Amino acid sequence: MKFNELKDKDTKTLVQSLVSIKKELFNLRMQKAEGKLEKSSRVRECRRDYARVKTKLTQLKSA
Repeated sequence: MKFNELKDKDTKTLVQSLVSIKKELFNLRMQKAEGKLEKSSRVRECRRDYARVKTKLTQLKSA
């Protein structure tokens, strides 16, 4: 997910995507603990997507 993709989304959609990213991140951590994680780079991508969405929500809140 690029930051430009978040530009046109509203707060409700951003919060929903934040929840889904958080769930995916939890699932990836569980897979890593079990030793079943195939694509370890996905954890990093999810963490960065989470940060992008949080940044956008903060920008909307301050505007």
